[in-house]
Amino acid sequence: MFEVRTERPGDEAAVFTVQNAAFGQTDEARLVDAMRGSVEPAVSLVATRGDAIVGHVFVSPVTLDTEPGATDLGGLAPLGVVPDLQGRGAGGELVRAALEASQGVGFRAVFLLGSPVYYGRFGFEPAAPLGFHYQSEAFDEHFQQLELEPGALSGRAGFVRYCAAFGGGG
Repeated sequence: MFEVRTERPGDEAAVFTVQNAAFGQTDEARLVDAMRGSVEPAVSLVATRGDAIVGHVFVSPVTLDTEPGATDLGGLAPLGVVPDLQGRGAGGELVRAALEASQGVGFRAVFLLGSPVYYGRFGFEPAAPLGFHYQSEAFDEHFQQLELEPGALSGRAGFVRYCAAFGGGG
């Protein structure tokens, strides 16, 4: 029903429209615009239905406050699907494809802030019990991690810092 592919030049306006519609505000769409081409490695995928772009996901590099030079960690955000197609599988296809593509660009683990019920089905688990946090412990209930390579997070801990485009940096 949906096809997932890498974002291409010329997709920018459609991606902006999708993220804006998905979140009902321009913050996430502007975030993607700010990260596109300025962070590496990165994963930017779109879900299409026919010729229309109906979903988008971005994975950008993140670091740890304890390892500011880390290059093997990614942060999945934002994930957006147009409202009339939410709950029909596009988001799930985007997440699965993003995780596979993340391995391809060298990310050994991925973090995200989101619904444990939704993201748990992809293997994400709470990050706090492993010693990882986002901004403050107030986010622990929704901050999650997934090792793409077993043991990638062993012996590591700290606050996860997203790229500067996120504002507070995470």
